[in-house]
Amino acid sequence: MRYLPKSQSDREEMLNDIGVKSVDALFAAIPEEYRLIGDLKIPRSYAESEIVEFFRDRAAENGQGFATFLGAGAYSHYRPVVIDALVSRGEFFTAYTPYQPEIAQGTLQSIFEFQTMISELTGMDVANASMYDGSTGSAEALMMAVRVTGRHKSVIASSVHPEYCEVIATYARHQGMPLATVGYGKDGRIDLDALDKQVDSETAGVLVQSPNFFGILEDIPAIRDIVHKKGALLVVSIAEAISLGIVKPPAQADIVSMEAQSFGVPLGFGGPYCGVIATRDKFVRQMPGRLVGETTDRNGKRGFVLTLSTREQHIRREKATSNICTNQALVALMCNIFMTTYGREGAPFFNEFVIRTKTDPHAINDRLLEQRIVGGLPLRKLYPKLGNASLWCCTETTTRAAIDAAAKEVAR
Repeated sequence: MRYLPKSQSDREEMLNDIGVKSVDALFAAIPEEYRLIGDLKIPRSYAESEIVEFFRDRAAENGQGFATFLGAGAYSHYRPVVIDALVSRGEFFTAYTPYQPEIAQGTLQSIFEFQTMISELTGMDVANASMYDGSTGSAEALMMAVRVTGRHKSVIASSVHPEYCEVIATYARHQGMPLATVGYGKDGRIDLDALDKQVDSETAGVLVQSPNFFGILEDIPAIRDIVHKKGALLVVSIAEAISLGIVKPPAQADIVSMEAQSFGVPLGFGGPYCGVIATRDKFVRQMPGRLVGETTDRNGKRGFVLTLSTREQHIRREKATSNICTNQALVALMCNIFMTTYGREGAPFFNEFVIRTKTDPHAINDRLLEQRIVGGLPLRKLYPKLGNASLWCCTETTTRAAIDAAAKEVAR
C-alpha cells in the first residue's frame, strides 16, 4: 500500500466532510489503552555497509560445508551451473503471467516444454503449468477427484509425507471433504487389506506416495485394482522426482502429484518449490492451474497460447476448479533446464531409508554435528510407534567419507 502524505489543511477538510472536529475525536471509539501515543519503538536505520554485513553474517550461519543425510521431501542434488545462467536472464526473471501470447512466446514455450517432459516422466497424458509445491498439489489432486467422481470422501496412506497430510487437512476442512487414513505393514508399504476395507462407495480419491515417506516403493498396480474396484480415483504423490530416473512411472494412476524440487531447484528455507499435477486427457477440464497448448498462427508458424486457465479470476466462478494463482514458471524453467541437461536417461540417484537405533537419534545427530554432518530426521514426533527411528537420505552429493563417519556414529 502506498503512503500518501496529507497536509494539515487536507486533514481538516477530510474531518469536516465526515463531521468530526479532530483526529482524536475520530478515534474516540477505540479505548485509550489501545491507542498508539508517541513514536514506535523501532530500530534505527542502517547504512548500506551494515546491511550487507548483517546478511553476510546470517549467510555464514547456513551450515556451509556440512555433509547432510537429511531428506524427507527436500533433497540436495547437484545443480548444473547452466541453470542459474539461463534463469537469470531478464526475459525469464521478470516475466509475468503470459496472458498476451504475441509478446510471451518464450515463456509460453518453456511452460509447454515443462508440461511435455513431466507427462513423459509420469506416464500421464497431460500435465499442468505447475502448482505451488508437492503438498498443495496433493490437496488439489484430491479435490479434483471429488469433482470428477461426484463423491466427497478421500483416503490417505499414513506413509504419505506428514506435512503433506497437514496441508491436505487444512484444504479439506472447508471443502466438505472427510479424510480417512490407512496404515502400513511391517514392510513399510500400505496395508492393502485395510485399504480395501476403508475405500467405499463414497470415496472419491485415494492418495498414496511412492517412494513413500520411508523411501519404500509402493505396489501401485495392486493399489490401483482395489481403488478402481470401488469406483474411486488413484492419486500417486511423488516427493523425490529423480526417482523417476530409474523407477517405473505410476502409469496406473489417474492423477499424479509431484514435487519437482529435485530437478535443479536449490534447497531453501521452505521454498520456492515446484508442484506438478499430471492426469489423463479425459480429466483435463477438472485440472487446476493453467495449461499451455501448441497452435499455429495465421501464417502457419508454430506458436503457444494459454489453452486452459481454470482460476476464477479468468473465468466464471462456478466453472473454476481452483483459485491457485502462481504457476511457478521460473522455478519450472529450472526444472526444464535440469531435465534437458541430463537428457532422457535421467540421473539415477535416489535413496531414502529408515534406521532404528538403540540410542536416541537426537543424540546421534548431536555427535554428527560436531563433525559437520547433518544426520537423519528423527521420526518419533511424526510416527511415535517407531520409537528411536530416523529417516536418512543419500544422494549423489553425499561423499563416501561422510557415509563412513555417519555409520560409525550410528553403530556406537
